[in-house]
Amino acid sequence: VQLQASGGGLVQAGGSLRLSCAASGRTFSRYNMGWFRQTPGKEREFVAAIRWSDGRSNYADSVKGRFTISRDRAKNMVYLQMNSLKPEDTAVFYCAAAAVWVVGGTPESEYRYWGQGTQVTVSS
Repeated sequence: VQLQASGGGLVQAGGSLRLSCAASGRTFSRYNMGWFRQTPGKEREFVAAIRWSDGRSNYADSVKGRFTISRDRAKNMVYLQMNSLKPEDTAVFYCAAAAVWVVGGTPESEYRYWGQGTQVTVSS
């Protein structure tokens, strides 16, 4: 499975961005997808995840109500719509694929494949 993230950029606080993750690979439909983010000096943190089979999703508390994860099964694409962005959302965002779905949150260690990251910068 290969993942390619895109859509990052510079936006003012309160603005919106949509990140995209293009997935390829013969067995991709077996994987569930997640978005993570990381800022310098901090550990990577979970943002959102979606179960490929039925679209069930979960979110970090810090982004609930502002971010929406979705997928296009026909195109093998995953999206992260980010609204009401805050300066503290500034990070490199990564998409990732996991073969399992854990109710309550799939551990980061279960994400086997990772994209290259896309920078999101929110100015105040």
